Amino acid sequence: MGLAVVFSRGRSGINAPLVMVEVHIANGLPCLNMVGLAETAVKESKDRVRGALLNSHFDFPAQRITVNLAPADLPKEGGRFDLAIALGILAASGQIPLSQLKDYECIGELSLGGELRPLKGVLPIAIQAHKAGRTLILPKENVAEAALVKGIALISAAHLLEVCAILKDPTSLDVSIHANNEYKSQPDLTLNDLDFADVHGQYHVKRAFEIAAAGAHNLLLIGPPGTGKSMLAARLPSILPFLTEDEAQESAAIASISDQGLDVANWLKPPYRAPHHTASAVALVGGGSNPKPGEISLAHNGTLFLDELPEFDRKVLEVLREPLESGHITISRAAKQVDFPARFQLVAAMNPCPCGYLGDASGRCHCTSEQVSRYRSKVSGPLLDRIDMHIEVPRVANDILRKGIAGGEESSASIRNRVIAARNIALARSGKANSALSAKEVKQLCVLSEASHLLLEKAIEKFGLSHRAYHRILKLARTIADLAHAKDISIQHLSEAISYRKLDRSL
Repeated sequence: MGLAVVFSRGRSGINAPLVMVEVHIANGLPCLNMVGLAETAVKESKDRVRGALLNSHFDFPAQRITVNLAPADLPKEGGRFDLAIALGILAASGQIPLSQLKDYECIGELSLGGELRPLKGVLPIAIQAHKAGRTLILPKENVAEAALVKGIALISAAHLLEVCAILKDPTSLDVSIHANNEYKSQPDLTLNDLDFADVHGQYHVKRAFEIAAAGAHNLLLIGPPGTGKSMLAARLPSILPFLTEDEAQESAAIASISDQGLDVANWLKPPYRAPHHTASAVALVGGGSNPKPGEISLAHNGTLFLDELPEFDRKVLEVLREPLESGHITISRAAKQVDFPARFQLVAAMNPCPCGYLGDASGRCHCTSEQVSRYRSKVSGPLLDRIDMHIEVPRVANDILRKGIAGGEESSASIRNRVIAARNIALARSGKANSALSAKEVKQLCVLSEASHLLLEKAIEKFGLSHRAYHRILKLARTIADLAHAKDISIQHLSEAISYRKLDRSL
């Protein structure tokens, strides 16, 4: 008879709460009972564990085995507890040292032959294990992801026998141990293959993208088909600063628990998400019986691009309003409530009318005013009010296209240098991008002269702008001033910021 406790980790959103796998072996009829709110996949682990132990030439106790997954009120899912259960049975039956287990946390699914299979969602587990000061034992395929946590101690193994050998004698097996590591998989810091030098003309639109990148401002592009709206949006990541280690870890944790998984090579690059306009509200914000992150959370600390904005279902677009303000989304279900971060930069594109050619020099548009009004009303005023910049993207003249083909367009690398310089000014001043400034910080950091105040008041009255738009214009002007390395916001900076809101009166 014996009792063993092995530490493991569950999943709740992007958190990995501690789960204590308690194994008790007592005299009685041979059986294995599992308690602690375990889902079907977890309950099936008893057959996997039995096969893994027998095929690894261990004894499976012919006694009454009780496995308790504590805390009992936390739902347990998947095969991540297989390794912990197997080690608990071995320790409780005296086949491996019991005293060693207190210093480790274990995750991994077992095959019937005892091999360790990789899991999703390893990064949040590694973060919590490091905070707890314990060594994490995990499958070899997951070590590159877990090693992104600076200073973590890891033991990676391919088989249950390797884990048992290292627990019995840490020097007996050549198991990969990473302690105080400096990112074992160095991220690829090269810029995106897409470059703004590929875009001919559209200089005022490129200027708008530079401002949006410097201050993390939301951006709406309006223009006929084929004018380069999607092309420009796809190149935004090439001028954005790389993420800090904390930001990258936060974004990577979300990607880690998602169905797509984490690309370790590009973990410092801001994420870029471009869902199709047929996406549902659940696909956009996340959900499900066991809530998973949606597109807005996968775009955390990066860009969410919505092409053909009016083609999205209006109810789908309305769910963006709250996370655009708060930077997170809370998904409530009967059994649990999960909070996902969702601080993203929104870039959207739309045509000016149903046919797309309203105002185009070709005169191809035959849409009635009622059709245009109905088309534009698909995007609500409150959502538009949360977008800092509304930019017209006209058709490029043929002579500019000809000149552009010959080269001479500014590269993303050049624009990015200015963006980084302006972003650093904002970070040094307030510790955040200008778009994230609170109302109190706007009042302190976006001071206007008397002439500038009068100009802004006239613009508010003329365009019918809201108080939210008023604050967004001030933040935009602050970013424009930072790009010019100006300490104060001048009337020229404010005028340019106001010019990016001129479509409010026509939308």
